[in-house]
Amino acid sequence: MTAVQKLAPSQDIQQNVIFPPGDLYSDEPPMETELHLRQMILLLQCLEWLWKDRNDFYAAGNMTIYYSPRQLKSELCRGPDFFVVLDTERKARKSWAVWEEDGKYPNVIVEILSPNTASIDKGFKKLLYQNTFRTHDYFWFNPYNLELAGFHLVDGEYQPLEPNSQGLLFSQQLDLCLGIYEKKLRLFTTEGELLPTPEEVAQREMERTQREMERAQREMERAQRETQRAEQETQRAAQETQRADRLAAKLRELNIDPDTI
Repeated sequence: MTAVQKLAPSQDIQQNVIFPPGDLYSDEPPMETELHLRQMILLLQCLEWLWKDRNDFYAAGNMTIYYSPRQLKSELCRGPDFFVVLDTERKARKSWAVWEEDGKYPNVIVEILSPNTASIDKGFKKLLYQNTFRTHDYFWFNPYNLELAGFHLVDGEYQPLEPNSQGLLFSQQLDLCLGIYEKKLRLFTTEGELLPTPEEVAQREMERTQREMERAQREMERAQRETQRAEQETQRAAQETQRADRLAAKLRELNIDPDTI
């Protein structure tokens, strides 16, 4: 996270301003802990897997958003832990420069709290995202005490989101829910179904394949048992026929017609 900067008022992108180069590298430091890093990656993986066939969004984490038409890196830039921009081209970027993106700001932002950033995320950044970014959906999550809160922009002000019966918070912009699963912040469908990671999808597919193989093995073993029973019945029938033939031959030796018995 960059140092706390003075909150700038929202301002329109002017056409007559000479903008700095848009090809700016992100200037964000590494995530504070491995826990924060894994949480960010988890959200990215799940959303990108769900929207793998879409090309009208951009999702990133710990990437600098440059939003001043007059400064490069010294002022007016922020690096949310996770953000999503809708109705934009899905392509690789070094950073997000608002003036190079048709004035677009993130539609959704998630901040992962820590003891060092919690007050900033709940205070300064909340006002920044409300008044300057005008980000529609803002969430924060504390991976240590599992605090989760969400807000939706209504008439220019953030209104807190109420959890549904499953304890999930609805994001209108994503048309998805956010909630806690196994002590991690996860994405859910509006029906409450957990969105899997690619690894979880692969694991489920492997388990499904394993179950299919086990079922096929059981069917094969059942068929083999049926074949063995049929062969045993055939053998018994042949033995009965042989026994009857021997008995008939013995009766004929005694001048007895077996057909008359």
